[in-house]
Amino acid sequence: MGLPGAPGAALTLLAALAGWSWWLPRAGAQALKSFQEDQFQGHWFVLGMAGNSNSRADRSLLSPFTATFERRGKRHLEVSYAMNRGTRCITWSYLLTPTAQPGQFSVDNNREPGAPAEELQVHDTDYTSFALMVSKRKSGSRSILRVYLLCRMWAMEAKALDGFACLLKAQGLSEDNIIFPDSADWSSHQSSC
Repeated sequence: MGLPGAPGAALTLLAALAGWSWWLPRAGAQALKSFQEDQFQGHWFVLGMAGNSNSRADRSLLSPFTATFERRGKRHLEVSYAMNRGTRCITWSYLLTPTAQPGQFSVDNNREPGAPAEELQVHDTDYTSFALMVSKRKSGSRSILRVYLLCRMWAMEAKALDGFACLLKAQGLSEDNIIFPDSADWSSHQSSC
């Protein structure tokens, strides 16, 4: 059963961050033993995001957004994002090239000359309801880390939120680094993007 929007999610996540240290994957540990790209493709809602470059002030900036993964050629996945900002629909996309590890990709930012190398890892997924992804890149001398909670519907199950909380702790992130899009904005997102 889904939780009621961002406020319910935030409360549940904070409780999880406070007490569930017994189930923590090692930071950098390979979570997936195999990755089923054909099952992963399709439409996802980004219901949570956390990162070492995020702060409480960023919470008001994140609008609901979607991610769509589609095969491009023999070796690539294209991820396309769509987000509302006021009355505008902002879209962006990039190619993912698989690496030797299951569910890990290098991000092809050839549209931005000199863009830093970025890796994206699908840390966990059941393919039908949720996915947890970790993104890492350099920005100057600083490493930028982001963790994403994706769901197939605009609702999340407790196991997805629990996994998100545990992954955040394993990556050294705190509740100050978490952003949930406001579910009240979703109706306008559907009509504009």
